[in-house]
Amino acid sequence: MILAAYAAAQKIFTPPFRAVLWKTLGFTLLILILIWVGLDKFLISFVAVPYPWLATTLSILTGIGLVFGLAFLVAPVSSLVAGFYLDELADIVEREISPGHVGTALPVGLAVRVSGVFALVSVGVNIIALLLLLIPGVNLIAFIGANAYLLGREYFELAALRYRPLAEVQQMRKRHGLYLFICGLPIAAFVSIPILNLLTPLFATAFMVQIHARMERTQFPK
Repeated sequence: MILAAYAAAQKIFTPPFRAVLWKTLGFTLLILILIWVGLDKFLISFVAVPYPWLATTLSILTGIGLVFGLAFLVAPVSSLVAGFYLDELADIVEREISPGHVGTALPVGLAVRVSGVFALVSVGVNIIALLLLLIPGVNLIAFIGANAYLLGREYFELAALRYRPLAEVQQMRKRHGLYLFICGLPIAAFVSIPILNLLTPLFATAFMVQIHARMERTQFPK
């Protein structure tokens, strides 16, 4: 697992990944900016103050608070973005580790549906983690633990769905639940690092494609 995580981190800035890197980064930033602008407008619309300077001050403070809050939305947003670019990234990794054994691209609808469900669940979990910031010693553990479970599960399913139907993938995931949670820890650690976490879809995809390939070789040896 450690070697797979190290190899995945190395792949992020390699030439084959660069084209997808800019698209993923741009899409992720666009979604976060739209969320920030929307929430800022929404919150300011509920505040009526008689002085322009006070309105400006409140707007600035609201913006700072939203930037901080958006840090907790990187995980769900990256989950959504992964659905659009996973196949392109997975093809690159699979051709490197097993040239004659490349998976089938997921139907766009299925990839977006799976990613969307996890994104919504992740939003709820990370809101709870945000509230737990008030409890020292619990917040970071809750954030890492929740995202290790959610992101490990999602990226494994997206990688495995390239080779088998959803029902079989879910059985495989349940059978190896603890191992996939442990594999989710490097992804959760990655998503907790500001700025770098914008590249989570690239790292997590490259990492989990390798994990799935190793599990497949173990379960279905030639």
